[in-house]
Parts: sequence; structure tokens; C-alpha cells
Amino acid sequence: MIAKGLSATASLFSPVIVAYHWVDKASNILNNKVGLDAAGVKQSYQELLTEMCQQKQKAGTLSSAIDNFIKTTHNYWSGFFHCYEIEDFPRTNNDLEHAFGMLRHHQRRCTVRKVAPSSLVIRGSVKLACAIATKLHSFTASDLAQVDIHTWLELRSQLKKHHKARIEQYRFRRDPKGYLANLESRLL
Repeated sequence: MIAKGLSATASLFSPVIVAYHWVDKASNILNNKVGLDAAGVKQSYQELLTEMCQQKQKAGTLSSAIDNFIKTTHNYWSGFFHCYEIEDFPRTNNDLEHAFGMLRHHQRRCTVRKVAPSSLVIRGSVKLACAIATKLHSFTASDLAQVDIHTWLELRSQLKKHHKARIEQYRFRRDPKGYLANLESRLL
């Protein structure tokens, strides 16, 4: 019965084998076990996509799936290789979610709350970077003293803008009519 089923579907295996080979090759390139830099990974992946484009007729009935794979890859191309430029940068959504989860867990433990504090929304970009950086390396006071003051002031300015926007949202939610009346009076 198995032999009969295999012989009846034998013609369907060829496209699957070709497509599987390409997907496996893409996975190996992205896993980067050979330790290429970002440009090397990008070049290897581009060569694979070129090969897939030129030989997609080998995929037979799966050629539309190969087209979709190539199109989706090109849609994400601009941000696809950042994880290879920065050492220990999360490579998958699961790894990135783990980093956010670690930060939320740490914040809940520090504040003894059941949920992460709302300041995480405003200062999350800084807190997440700090959490990841301190996990990888211990910083001393002399390390912190070497920070460029202009960059630090610019970052503080951006955080203040986010904080101010958050306050305005809160004021609007609390009293929409009063908030809009205040805006109207300031406009006039």
C-alpha cells in the first residue's frame, strides 16, 4: 500500500525536494555558523535568491510559493541583516520577545508590581538597551564618564518629548472637553 502511494505521488516529490533544498540553504545562511560578517551573509543570501529566480521552473508547482518567498524577502530586505552587524543582537522575533520579557520581568520584580510600570512605554528604548548591555558587560563609573554629553542631552530631549506627549494624552482622556477648550483658547 505504501509502495503504491509512493509511486502514485512520485512526480510530486521533485518540486518539494528542490524547494526544500533552497529553504534549507537559506536557513544555513541565516544561521551563519561559518561566522560571516553582515555583508557576507547578505551576499550569500542574495546569491541564493538569484539562483531561486533563475531556476524556479525546477520547483514546478511550487514556483508561485518561491515567487512569494522572494517577494517577502525583498519586502524585509532593508532590515533583514541588522542582527549580523551587532554582536549578540536578537535574530528572531522569539529572541527579541525574550529580551522584552526579561525587561518586563525585571521591572515587575524591582517595583513589586504585577505589571510593568507605565514608564516602560516612555523610556523603554533606553531601559531595554541598558538591560541588554548590562547583561553582556559590567560597566564602571569611568565607562559611564566617557559618554558623549551632546548625545546624552539629545536622548534626554527625546525622552522628555515622549513624556510630554504621554501627559497630554492623559489630560485629554481625563477631561476631553476641557482639554479641547484650552487648545482652542490658546489658538485664538
